[in-house]
Amino acid sequence: MNMSVTASSADFAHLETLKVRIEESVCYLQFHRPEANNAISAQLVAECSQVLDACEPAVSIVVLSGLPDVFCFGADFKEVTAGCAPVHAAYEGPGPMYDLWLRLATGPFVVISYVRGKANAGGLGFIGASDIVLADESAQFSLSELLFGLYPACVLPFLMRRIGFQKAHYLTLNAQAITAKNALDWGLVDACEAQGEPLLRRHVMRLRRLSRTALARYKSYASQLGPPLAAGRDAAVAGNLEVFTDEQNLRAIARYVQDGLFPWEQ
Repeated sequence: MNMSVTASSADFAHLETLKVRIEESVCYLQFHRPEANNAISAQLVAECSQVLDACEPAVSIVVLSGLPDVFCFGADFKEVTAGCAPVHAAYEGPGPMYDLWLRLATGPFVVISYVRGKANAGGLGFIGASDIVLADESAQFSLSELLFGLYPACVLPFLMRRIGFQKAHYLTLNAQAITAKNALDWGLVDACEAQGEPLLRRHVMRLRRLSRTALARYKSYASQLGPPLAAGRDAAVAGNLEVFTDEQNLRAIARYVQDGLFPWEQ
């Protein structure tokens, strides 16, 4: 029988980038930065880590979701140009983000991403780190990094685990969104329905029957069979730092933040 989670929803009411709901052994973690298209900030990484710290001892299912029109849109370009608040500095940069995804991918719980609307760039990192990906028909998936002279260094190890090299390679080079139907065909999404909420409820109901001990053992075993995510960390972080410290790329990002113009636009 699954244990009850000692943390409660009220314990997370102070969080600013997430909405968290605890129902017995299920943690519903919703990205909630509507003013920033649910972009990944140091604070969001810090708060996700805080939630997992509190819930991991007993939670058996973690459900990641976003807003109806955007799941997660990748790196917070405003923070890239201005830096993060000092209180969150320990979670700034690619290392803590990669570590969060690695924790989701290998942790002793089932991670479900429920995707509505746009999932872009680092949003696909969360998806790639998930055990199960569910979507409704509004979902779109893209990697836009090359448009700004970047590439998805940290995302690719997790994404290739789900869909293989060539499809991840195509998404990177094409830099355009694919539909939920395409994503289902590719294996990026495991199940898709017009209305995703009933689909999510059915999965959670079934998964709650499973022993947490069995899930933890299985996740530990399964993480040894796939690509070596931990071994790829240093190269992924180094690649991310290289493109995000390039002065030309930073100017292009700053121009996009200020004027909304892509690098090729006058």
